[in-house]
Amino acid sequence: MAVKDYLRERFLPHLWCPGCGHGEVLGGLVRAIERLGLTKNEIVMVSGIGCSSRISGYVDFHTLHTIHGRALAFATGVKIARPELKLIVPMGDGDALAIGGNHFIHAARRNLDMTALVMNNRIYGMTGGQFSPLSGEDVSATTAPYRTIDRSFDVVELARAAGATFVARSTTFHVQQMIEIIEKAITHKGFSVVEILSQCPTYFGRKNKIGDAAEMITWFKDHTTPIGSKAKQENPGLIERGIFVQKEEPEYCEEYEKVVARAKGRRS
Repeated sequence: MAVKDYLRERFLPHLWCPGCGHGEVLGGLVRAIERLGLTKNEIVMVSGIGCSSRISGYVDFHTLHTIHGRALAFATGVKIARPELKLIVPMGDGDALAIGGNHFIHAARRNLDMTALVMNNRIYGMTGGQFSPLSGEDVSATTAPYRTIDRSFDVVELARAAGATFVARSTTFHVQQMIEIIEKAITHKGFSVVEILSQCPTYFGRKNKIGDAAEMITWFKDHTTPIGSKAKQENPGLIERGIFVQKEEPEYCEEYEKVVARAKGRRS
């Protein structure tokens, strides 16, 4: 299948702001799926509410557009009912780690076989530019006119500590790396977390005087480095990207089937 076969072209062009990084994430996702040769009927995408969650409207898979912060809960139900399907859950700052934070850590703890794409643009874009758990300190937002004092979550460290068995980070500048990581995340058996640093020129870039989309993407190039690079040693402030965790652990649905088998055996 070609990339266009995975898209609902009748709903394009998309409604994201000009320069938004979420379109690049959509492109990377469908290219990864094309490389894997998956059919549309093998995939279910579950999203919540927010700019990032609009991705489910543009892909021609089975999709659920659910309530804010609860995408992983709905995805858990789908996965347990149909464990043979590939579950992909695109989320933004709030869906993943604010209202959805509890679901995030428990999905990781259970090691459910699904892929969580966390699009980190450090702002709530759809609702007016409020700061988020990923904004960080000294950031300007509509709810922080005198700048933020909240420290941000480190998505990679949080996912690792919660028990995710595949944890990675890329950016909208490093598109080829993003595609490769998403491909590996989807094929990994277990809970996969892929953080993608994504630009929001409309709110984050404008309010923090970072510049337009091109300048924000260039910032990702200049402020990130591969895991364990010499540049990181020389400049500890650089953000590492790549695959941080990739390990095999018992997968939740397979373990749940054992519980069902034990229950059936006891009744018989």
